[in-house]
Amino acid sequence: MTNQTVLITGASSGFGQMIAEQLARVGHTVHASMRDIAGRNAERAEAYADLSDREGIDLRAVEMDVRSQDSVDAAVRTVLDTSAHIDVVIHNAGHMVYGPAEAFTPEQLGALYDVNVLGTQRVNRAVLPHLRARRAGLVVWVSSSSCAGGTPPYLAPYFAAKNGMDALALGYARELALWGIETSIIVPGAFTTGTNHFAHAGAPADQEVVDAYEAGPYQGFGPRVQEAFSSIVPPDADPAAVARAVVDVVAAPFGTRPFRVHIDPSGDGADVGFAVLDRLKAEMLHRVGLSELLRPTPQSAN
Repeated sequence: MTNQTVLITGASSGFGQMIAEQLARVGHTVHASMRDIAGRNAERAEAYADLSDREGIDLRAVEMDVRSQDSVDAAVRTVLDTSAHIDVVIHNAGHMVYGPAEAFTPEQLGALYDVNVLGTQRVNRAVLPHLRARRAGLVVWVSSSSCAGGTPPYLAPYFAAKNGMDALALGYARELALWGIETSIIVPGAFTTGTNHFAHAGAPADQEVVDAYEAGPYQGFGPRVQEAFSSIVPPDADPAAVARAVVDVVAAPFGTRPFRVHIDPSGDGADVGFAVLDRLKAEMLHRVGLSELLRPTPQSAN
């Protein structure tokens, strides 16, 4: 496997940590970005350094807050200064919230979009000029089966943000194809254990609205939904499968990388939903004479 230089966001825990470690272990140079590597994430940064020394791999913690363009720009400069180029960027940073949608303030939804959607835009604006200049690269987006599969209540703000990110990924795929830049969208289903997604989920700020739901017909729905959601996830569901899927995508030769990869132990139907949705969008491009945007153009063809 050819060594590639990878920049991944949100690599302090969960899917991001698993992806970063697996990519480094198969021989890639991985810049694992996260917030506050001198403070709250100092332990993770030190663990990456120890792992690199112990296993002889190239895994480096990088300071990056996807909510700040200055922070993102500085992180990308650091990567380019130390590795000279970037081959792969992985949009993994995200945050989940849980509770009645009405009980979240507009400011809370704005903050959620800031991380899950606007963060990817900041990273793209910092990295894509470099990839376009090279006329090569791979952009990987960690989406969610909630964008096309079955969805429980009390997760609407999070699902809306992931849908926004997925729509942006689709648009970028068409606008990067002629630059020779590939896109792959990883679509995890529900993993209720093995990650911090649910454990670190944000809560609504408007307790009065939460109390109104609890006093009304939605009494007890908070734990009920979580229990129902967990019940459809097989006990052997392994979140590391998401990392293995990313490793396979990065290893695949140009032009063979799948546009979407589903890792959905609960089988919520997203594979069927996306097959229809992506086909409809592709057919429209055929109809208007823009079908060349459906596949990346090799560098030699430019």
